[in-house]
Amino acid sequence: MPQAPRDEGRYREASISEFFEKNRHILGFDSPQKALFMAVKEALDNSLDACEEFSILPEISISIDRQGGDVFTVTVADNGPGIKRRFIPEVFGRLLYGSRFHSFRQSRGQQGIGITAAVLYGQISTGQPSRIVSKTEDEDVGYEVVMGIDVARNRADIHSEKPVIVGFEHGTVVSMPLRGRYQTGRQSVLEYVRQTAVANPHMEMRFRDPDGKVYVFHRSTGVAPAPPKQSKPYLRGLEAGEIRQLAQASPSNDMLHFLTDTFGRMSEDVAQSVLSRAGIDPKREPQSITPAEAMKIREVAEGADLPPPRTDVLSPLGGEFIKLGLRAVYGDLEPSFYAEPIVRKPSVYNGMPFQVEVGMVYGGALNPMEQVQVVRYANKVPLLYQPGSCAITQAVQSVDWRPYGLEQRNGQGIPFGPAIILVHVCGIRLPYSSESKEAIAPVDPIVQEIRSALMSAGRQLKLHLQRRKRREKNKERFQLVSELIPEIARKAAKIAGRDEPDIRPLLVRVARVVLFSLGRNGTLRVINLSGKEREFDVFARVRGAAREDRHLGHLSLAPGEEAEFHLGTEAQNISVFYRGLSEEQVLGADPLPGDWGLVVGEHEG
Repeated sequence: MPQAPRDEGRYREASISEFFEKNRHILGFDSPQKALFMAVKEALDNSLDACEEFSILPEISISIDRQGGDVFTVTVADNGPGIKRRFIPEVFGRLLYGSRFHSFRQSRGQQGIGITAAVLYGQISTGQPSRIVSKTEDEDVGYEVVMGIDVARNRADIHSEKPVIVGFEHGTVVSMPLRGRYQTGRQSVLEYVRQTAVANPHMEMRFRDPDGKVYVFHRSTGVAPAPPKQSKPYLRGLEAGEIRQLAQASPSNDMLHFLTDTFGRMSEDVAQSVLSRAGIDPKREPQSITPAEAMKIREVAEGADLPPPRTDVLSPLGGEFIKLGLRAVYGDLEPSFYAEPIVRKPSVYNGMPFQVEVGMVYGGALNPMEQVQVVRYANKVPLLYQPGSCAITQAVQSVDWRPYGLEQRNGQGIPFGPAIILVHVCGIRLPYSSESKEAIAPVDPIVQEIRSALMSAGRQLKLHLQRRKRREKNKERFQLVSELIPEIARKAAKIAGRDEPDIRPLLVRVARVVLFSLGRNGTLRVINLSGKEREFDVFARVRGAAREDRHLGHLSLAPGEEAEFHLGTEAQNISVFYRGLSEEQVLGADPLPGDWGLVVGEHEG
């Protein structure tokens, strides 16, 4: 029988750097446009995570410079805590090295791949090294390291290093040469920067594009969000193999203390109950449990009344920031309706808590003939690519939006209508569909949580549209009454040979509305024709060289009483709003919009 040839020398271990060098599309560097986008994204996410961990209000500068042809230099500078000299080669020159992979808390980066992958791509595409300058607060000088990556060893390839005098107390500057393509649009660097500013209103950011155009995003709040706290894994949601692996690595002496020491929100009473129902002796050594026993623990945990997971390990946007974000996304389109942001209670997937938030706006100048715009975020990071494979998109498509007032073919797919839907999912170790973290994997627990939040927002939209429909009917009735009654009064007076009577008391009894009437010269009359005394506030949004929001005053009008305001501009430049009345009681004005008083700090220069 012939002998098989010897295989010595045919096989060797490939480093992770070599793997990604040959498979850079896995990390998102699959086209020149995408590569430029990914480099900015990874550097910006790193900067924000570093600042958040140390409760620093971020000040970040991003610039993209053309070297020539399709080669650019991306530079991102931050005021984060800085990196000690000895860690710079590890952080920027070694894939799968980082501080967050084994950490149970929410963060933008998770695998220790992102910024190193950008350095690696720059080296592959241009043959040039990257330059990193960093300084910590307790050091007298900063350090400059010019380096690439030794892909065979997955280690930094240092070209030069030296101490340098820098003009900041602490922070990091990374400059990466790379081949790319710069363009604008919905999947562009600028859009990513803008949407990142939306979700991080405590950040001051300056962005300069390759043509020298500068965009400045001013911070809207001076309070840094509290950094998420560390967490233990949550027992419910873990697979049997993961439970057994944790048990085998546990330093605990028995199963009871294994459960209480390893898992979050696990008291001795709860642990005793789980073990009792699983038929496992609490005094057993953790290393001795079998796969079948680990499966039993998992089954018991799924049905047990466990305390909910801790919420301080998550960092949601919050209702006010969601409104602020929607204001930035829609620009000057001025939607007529804001759903009150939906913030779901934390849930659990694979032993890790996650949380879903949804915001929605409707109307204004949004195009009713186009599909609803879905704005996706994961851990405050905008998701601009791979929408079709994302849990957020699939949840939106699976909801039947027709009962809520949006058009949708067969009750499936992205609906049509003048609306924007913002969805933010935050969590510990979110399941992304790829290493490039461009979409959340559509696992059932996350999709169902998003669906529930979307339907809650949809119910608010339905109620708004029902009120608007009733208001339209009231408007038609008032127009009919206001035209018919004066005509009857004139004809009756003429037949009787008398002066025309004052018909306002009759209008008050019939119309049942507060009427806002805006003249062409900018004079606003407010007349109480509702039949009851009404107390409310009046507001106006005046458009000129800049938009101006005015609180015109607080009114208390008896039946038939009126008030008048002179706004000093033509009616086409004015929008009138009110607060303190139901929509069915008002004609000629809109409820105070949800973005009133919010300021989005952005300007171009």
